[in-house]
Amino acid sequence: MNRKEQKEQRKNQIIAAALDLFVKKGYMATKISDIAKAANMSDGLLFHYFESKEKLLEELTNIGLQGTQMPLQMEYLDELNFFEVVTAQLITFMQEQPITAKMFVFMAQMQRTEGIPDRIKQVVLSVSTIEKTVEIIKNGQERGLIRNGDPMALSNAYWCSIQGIAEQFTMHPEIPLPEAEWIVDIIRAKSKGAI
Repeated sequence: MNRKEQKEQRKNQIIAAALDLFVKKGYMATKISDIAKAANMSDGLLFHYFESKEKLLEELTNIGLQGTQMPLQMEYLDELNFFEVVTAQLITFMQEQPITAKMFVFMAQMQRTEGIPDRIKQVVLSVSTIEKTVEIIKNGQERGLIRNGDPMALSNAYWCSIQGIAEQFTMHPEIPLPEAEWIVDIIRAKSKGAI
């Protein structure tokens, strides 16, 4: 492993350790020394990568923001397919990369945590995946693919389900994740004759 790869690996160790601790203890209760210990390094070495806990929080927030943009950049066949693909990918990512579920928990915590820097708080509060998928739901309703009902309420039900699953999986990874289809059924139009 060359020096650049080693440096990137160390940075990722710090990020993973910080994410775990921020999710378990909260940002305010986590100390730099806690993160350094969890990443198996000295405080000084950690400061070589991140000059402060706030900079580390900013890095994690940026990673989380990139994740929230991913679904909206996808191509899809139709509006229902959008939710089928997004859900299948999220479930797969949670299984293969548990950091995905932790990021959902982290981003939700940052929206309601007091004491984080205002500029970071404002960025986190600007994320509104629920609002951004309302138009997709409306279009799917017009085509008969998505059930009737208030589009904002349907988007909320869908994303809150994803959020709850991520939180449960973060705390209890031994509990199996649901099938993606079960989650999409929240918004799927019922075929005639279905009960």
